[in-house]
Amino acid sequence: MKNKETVRVLFVCMGNICRSPTAEAVFRHIVEQEGLAEHIHIDSAGTHDYHVGDAPDARTQRAAKQRGYDMSMLRGRQVEAEDFKRFDYVLAMDNLNLVMLERLRPTDAQSHLGLFLDFAERHKEHEVPDPYHGGADGFERVLDMVEDAAGGLLRHIRQKHL
Repeated sequence: MKNKETVRVLFVCMGNICRSPTAEAVFRHIVEQEGLAEHIHIDSAGTHDYHVGDAPDARTQRAAKQRGYDMSMLRGRQVEAEDFKRFDYVLAMDNLNLVMLERLRPTDAQSHLGLFLDFAERHKEHEVPDPYHGGADGFERVLDMVEDAAGGLLRHIRQKHL
């Protein structure tokens, strides 16, 4: 086994109240279950400043809580150029946010920048759809996709870093 290092992961969506906090909560949960919390630092942010300081959307929290994920302590923040130096992985929920992150990324940044669903094993989609303007089933779909990609991301990090 490789020497255990700290791996830092940042999940990013538009407002940081639905998809990226879901990814943060789900990934944190499985990392803690695997006893790796001291080796993987997890955060989330939004490309826009709409919800800085706000708790995740109530519908997002409700859907997550039904599956055992706690988001009550999370608060929205906006991604910063410095995040590309602080985090090893900066993972966007969709292509629009990925493009925005590519523009913000400093030229000397070494972090992996890509789509979160690139780590999904069962879902073939490339983007996590924004459930904000839809019904409850959209939040469930997001959770299904995020749980899949979170498992694949953890396997990737274990193989590459731990």
